[in-house]
Amino acid sequence: MLVIEDLYSGYGELKVLKGVNISVGKNEIVALIGPNGAGKSTVIKSIFNISDVSSGKVTFRDQDITGLRTHEIIKLGISYLNQGKINFSNLTVKENLMIGADQIFEPELVEEGLERVYNKFPDLRSKENELAYTLSGGQQQMLALGRSLMQRPVLLLMDEPSLGLSPKLQKELFETIAGLREEGISMLIVEQNAKKAIELADRTYLLEDGKVVLEGGKEILENEAIKNVYLGGRY
Repeated sequence: MLVIEDLYSGYGELKVLKGVNISVGKNEIVALIGPNGAGKSTVIKSIFNISDVSSGKVTFRDQDITGLRTHEIIKLGISYLNQGKINFSNLTVKENLMIGADQIFEPELVEEGLERVYNKFPDLRSKENELAYTLSGGQQQMLALGRSLMQRPVLLLMDEPSLGLSPKLQKELFETIAGLREEGISMLIVEQNAKKAIELADRTYLLEDGKVVLEGGKEILENEAIKNVYLGGRY
C-alpha cells in the first residue's frame, strides 16, 4: 500500500528525518511512537507533501508520489487527520463534513459518505446544523475524523488522534479506528500513548532522533527499552 524508502526530510534548514524506511500493507494499521521531536509527525507530513523532502522516495500503490501536490495525493485515496483544533469553528457540522467531499463530484457518493459518517457518529447527525465550536472535545474529534472519511480514503494518516481526550473517549476512538480496518482502510498513526498504539497496531515503528530504531508487532511490549522508557517500567 505505502512504502517509504531512505527518507530525508525537514523544514528548511532543519533536518528532521535521517533515512527513514517504513511500510504499510493493505488493511494494516501501523503505529509510529517515540519521544517529542523524534520526527513522527514529519513522516506523515512528508507523505502529504507539507514538509521539505530532500531525498528518498514515497510510493503509494506502486506509484511514486514523492513531491506530488497535496490535492493530487488526496485524489489518489490518501487522507490526513492532523492534530489539534482542526475544524472550521464557524461552519456547521454538515458544512465541515462537506468540505471533506470537495474532490468528489458524484452527488450520490457524497450522500452515501455523509450517511456513513452519521451512522458511525450519531452525535454528528443530531448536531449537523450546529456550529462546530459548540461541540465537545470528543465530538470535535468525531467531526475531524468524519471529514477525513468523506474523502473515501484507502489510506488514512492520523497524527495524535487521542490528543486531549479523556480515557473513556480514547477507548471509544481506538475502537472506531480498529473498525475502519474492517472497512478496507489502511492506517498510519502517530500516537503518544505508546501502549494503546502498540495494542491497536499490526506493526509499530519506534522513532528516535529522526531514525527508526525498532520495529515489531505486539511483542515489542516486552522490549525493555519500550517498557522502561515509554511505558514507565510497567504496563
